[in-house]
Amino acid sequence: MKLFHNLFLTVILFSSAALFANAYAEAVNINTASAEEIASSMHGIGESKAKAIVEYRNTHGKFGSLEELENVAGIGEKTVEKNKDNISL
Repeated sequence: MKLFHNLFLTVILFSSAALFANAYAEAVNINTASAEEIASSMHGIGESKAKAIVEYRNTHGKFGSLEELENVAGIGEKTVEKNKDNISL
């Protein structure tokens, strides 16, 4: 019974880890995504920075490159680099 319990806990643990990893697996299109989608898809981007991204996009038009994200207040080169695989245009 203890073996079954340990196996069950192991399966639950790995399943949870896989679901969490998939939350960041799909790239977010910063030219079309909502602030909520951006915040949930990008590392180090919370709701306020995600809203700033959307506001920048609404004011300046679509992003032409990932590096253009650095023009958004509070987003620097390290944040863009960390998220380059999570972002699409």
